[in-house]
Amino acid sequence: MKRILLIEDDKALRENTEELLELADYDVITASNGKIGIEAAIEKIPDLIICDIMMPEVDGYGVLENLSNNEKTKQIPFIFLSAKTEHKEIRKGMDLGADDYLTKPFEEEDLMSAVESRLAKAELLVRMQDETSKEHGVSENEMRTIHELKNFFDDNGELINFKQGENIYEEGSRSNKIYLVLKGLVKCYSMDSDGKELITSLAKADDFLGFTSFLNNVPYQESATALENVELAGISKESLKDILNENKTISLELMELLSESISNIKAQLLQMAYSSVRRKTAQTILQFADIMNSKTDEPIRISRNDLASVAGIATESLIRTLSGFKKEGLISIEGRNIKIIELKALQYVN
Repeated sequence: MKRILLIEDDKALRENTEELLELADYDVITASNGKIGIEAAIEKIPDLIICDIMMPEVDGYGVLENLSNNEKTKQIPFIFLSAKTEHKEIRKGMDLGADDYLTKPFEEEDLMSAVESRLAKAELLVRMQDETSKEHGVSENEMRTIHELKNFFDDNGELINFKQGENIYEEGSRSNKIYLVLKGLVKCYSMDSDGKELITSLAKADDFLGFTSFLNNVPYQESATALENVELAGISKESLKDILNENKTISLELMELLSESISNIKAQLLQMAYSSVRRKTAQTILQFADIMNSKTDEPIRISRNDLASVAGIATESLIRTLSGFKKEGLISIEGRNIKIIELKALQYVN
């Protein structure tokens, strides 16, 4: 049975998360602050650590840094659990060596997916490192995680800035670079035969952008436009291919990331095909709020055309539905700004 150390100062969340993990047949150890968590990790040597960031005694960054400097604990997979969603906070944790990042509140499915994938990856890494060590030894400079790849983009990529509304690339243009979004929000979209725009995905800070094929000059299958001021770090496809050829573990993580992206697009298409106009509108508002890292007490500034495009409905239908939500007290509207008033009610709109 795999052992998980959960470090969380919120008692209710700690107990609920502990119960979820135990129901999934994990042996769970808990700690109410970072200091206790460090002691438990060194004594019990868990297979995985889930740790909050904002805690008394020692915060999550301190826990990770301390355990990373200990020979007994430095290889333990580490997942941050926090309400912080800013790019700089995520990068800070990943720079220290965290393997993943879950934001509160989280769904049970997201928790289990993160735990299972990190444990599976850790086991796979051990096997691959054993095989590599037998044959060649492991290079100290080898990239081992997708977050180290993102750091490479950030440190070595060409920095490019786009103002709100500017096109980043257009469908049919030649693709020679892959980008990492450092700041801002990007919409990717296609145009149908009638000239109607369909948003296929939204890319926020710390997301990759521009994957088509690893062959140079393959045309983009969609267009990308900055929804707000955007900063990108780009590297050539040739450079990325060289990195992936030399780092098999990153190749596997990237495949997993792209597969997840495809699954999300499929889910969006199913929603567009079978949901009611009200549900499509509600889910799209929630999707934008999540991607733009907006709290429920903060307005979302987004055009009606973009909302309608993601929802897959006519702009006129969306505007009527928004008016209905406003009358029902689910949202408030001021100009282009939409503020969620009743989050749970919006989640269960049919």
